[in-house]
Amino acid sequence: MMIKVGDSVPKLPLITSEGERISLPDFKGEIVVLYFYPKDNTPGCTAQACSFRDNHEKFNQLNATIIGVSPDSKESHESFKEQHDLPYTLIVDEKHQLAEEFGVCKVKVKAGHEYYSNQRSTFVIDRSGIIKKAFLDVQVDGHVDEVLQAIKEID
Repeated sequence: MMIKVGDSVPKLPLITSEGERISLPDFKGEIVVLYFYPKDNTPGCTAQACSFRDNHEKFNQLNATIIGVSPDSKESHESFKEQHDLPYTLIVDEKHQLAEEFGVCKVKVKAGHEYYSNQRSTFVIDRSGIIKKAFLDVQVDGHVDEVLQAIKEID
């Protein structure tokens, strides 16, 4: 069953770009912005990551923690973070487990081949670990402003 607004975050074990083992309930007491993206170092995903980076201080002022999720490896995430000076954690979701829990892992077709990929999506999670807002199939331009507004509305 797919997670929806009003549900608690799943307790899946996760690995960060730094190799740390965490789970989303570890962030209780914090507002979390969990954003899913298809792939490190692609134009749209880089623009999305840099948009969160460029507004990181605004999220800090609202006591919100940003976490990015893609199916890329720890090594890919490390390189992506370093190359673009990303000040927040990236989650390794190589088997799409977290993306499937949130219902954002979709089948795509390219050159006649089917593959799984994350739908660009963002979830705002309150201090109790409850999903308060879901942005599905987002466009990068203006999205960070929508997320900041959503945080202000729940806090």
